[in-house]
Amino acid sequence: MRRTRYQQGSLQLVERKHEPRAWEYRWYEPMPDGSRRRRSLVVGSQEQYPNEAAAKRAVASLLVNINAESPRFNLEPVTVQTLVEHYREKELGEDSNKTFATCETYKGYFRKWILPRWGNYRLKDVKSVAVEEWLRSLGLFNGSKAKIRNIMHAVFNHAVRWEWHDRNPITHVRQSAKRMEIPIVLTLDEMEELLLHLEEPTHTAVLVAALTGLRASEPLALKWTDIDFEHYEIHVTRSISLQHVGDCKTEASRKPIPLDSRLAEAFWRWRALCAYPRSEDWIFASPPYERQATVLAGHTEPLASAACGESGWY
Repeated sequence: MRRTRYQQGSLQLVERKHEPRAWEYRWYEPMPDGSRRRRSLVVGSQEQYPNEAAAKRAVASLLVNINAESPRFNLEPVTVQTLVEHYREKELGEDSNKTFATCETYKGYFRKWILPRWGNYRLKDVKSVAVEEWLRSLGLFNGSKAKIRNIMHAVFNHAVRWEWHDRNPITHVRQSAKRMEIPIVLTLDEMEELLLHLEEPTHTAVLVAALTGLRASEPLALKWTDIDFEHYEIHVTRSISLQHVGDCKTEASRKPIPLDSRLAEAFWRWRALCAYPRSEDWIFASPPYERQATVLAGHTEPLASAACGESGWY
């Protein structure tokens, strides 16, 4: 019986008539009658992938898809790099049910931690004890190390689902997510002290967070039209993360929340001062070329440290 081989195809940098040069991947596809048909696919422009190595990483998941009908034991060894590229294509693409922030978080962990250490490993060479010891060696908080462990677990589940591996080695990796420090919970007096030192729009934004319990991404995505002053309600319909507007994290987040009278007054004061008071404007619109979360953090943290550090709770 003829053995099915894992075809590699060829990658070339080609000229295009009205667009920049691009990387083109070419391969042969077997037909039912036994013949082979030449196929090609544009991987991306030279600007996206400045060298052949970058283009090869991008096409790694395509290589696996082309050979998807081949038995797993007939494939050339799949590396963690190839697995991650395939996972990104299938699970973190535009059709993914994960939020934009989640997808970007996964990509960041891949780029900074997982691929530099494990990218060149074959799947069968990734061992539970080795991963566990590596996590222990990282100078990160337990929560971050647990996040890395859970992402790797999801990626290897993907390998099992696609029958590239028969088990998930991360299942037996032990990593606690227990906090290393007790979180600071402000009293009402401490919150009052902090608010006295905050300027707008940070003052109103912090007050919204304190009185509503909204996630940090949700107050930043509020528009004036979301504030119902007549019925004293706030309609939370979207969130913003990394300057990307998307849906709320859960369905429960979309329910209207009560608008406290003190918070309503704060909204009115800020609307009278801000440069964007129209109904469709963002309540906490940032100055041009600045990011909302960065601006707010830049105001809050130094002031909190200066105003409240001496009392010992910051």
